Amino acid sequence: MIGFVFPGQGTVRVGMGGWLRREGAAAPVWECAEELFGESVARLCARGPLARLVDTEHAQPAVTVCNLAGLAVLRARGYEPDIVAGHSVGELSALCAAGVLDEAETLRLVATRSALMAELPGHGVMSSVLGLPVERVEELAAESSRPGQPLVVGLDNAREQVVVSGHPEALERFAASADGARSIVALKVGHAFHSPLMAGAVDAWAEAVRAAPLKPPRLPVVPNVTGEPTTDLGTITDALIEQLVARVQWTRTMNELSTVEGCVEVGDSKSLTGMFRTVGVRCVSMSTPAVLRSLPAGGVR
Repeated sequence: MIGFVFPGQGTVRVGMGGWLRREGAAAPVWECAEELFGESVARLCARGPLARLVDTEHAQPAVTVCNLAGLAVLRARGYEPDIVAGHSVGELSALCAAGVLDEAETLRLVATRSALMAELPGHGVMSSVLGLPVERVEELAAESSRPGQPLVVGLDNAREQVVVSGHPEALERFAASADGARSIVALKVGHAFHSPLMAGAVDAWAEAVRAAPLKPPRLPVVPNVTGEPTTDLGTITDALIEQLVARVQWTRTMNELSTVEGCVEVGDSKSLTGMFRTVGVRCVSMSTPAVLRSLPAGGVR
């Protein structure tokens, strides 16, 4: 068994997707993105500017195009997964890999998601917290919250690797009380993703998701909000909607994938590969074409 995992928005950088832009199998993905977005996503990935690339409205489509380009390359070589998962916006790429969405609809939904999130008032913040168990971070976040100033665990990425998300004043109180943390590092984002501060986008996002032509998956998907494999389309749909304000259960997801022979981080990132290393799961990154030599010959499935 092999798992495909797809990175999210935090992995964007100028130059991303370099070798994938030169692969003929991925060309239709880049062309589809340019038609949908009305600009060259390939040029933005290659040259930036960084300030534009990391902006939510551009970052989410950019990472998704790289993810889908990587998926197209793997499929052209005969590789298909047995189970899939995606980190945050990467979950939409995972749904494409599972046959729930086609490439064009995946990109349309990502464009909608990123636009809705970007339109919200930009007063939310996120910080990475290292060195504390998630239970302790939960306690400190709850103690730091006030009415109208929430702070929650937005992403449970790995053991003692957590991201808190919410109001800036709540984060200040959190930082002052988190004495045992090894580090607290602010993330370069304009919004508090996976927190109650995203609630203003949920209704429109739910409408977009329920209007999309979703199909039952061909293989198990591990949604972020449950961290449990499922092939039930209703569960997948509800989880995709809830994900906007709910925690990314990535530690639980990695544990569910611990029974596979290995995982491929599809796209142009090494972030998930490093996280899987913390739970002893072999994961290889598509950040260089050399990964194709490390996969089983002749494809899988």
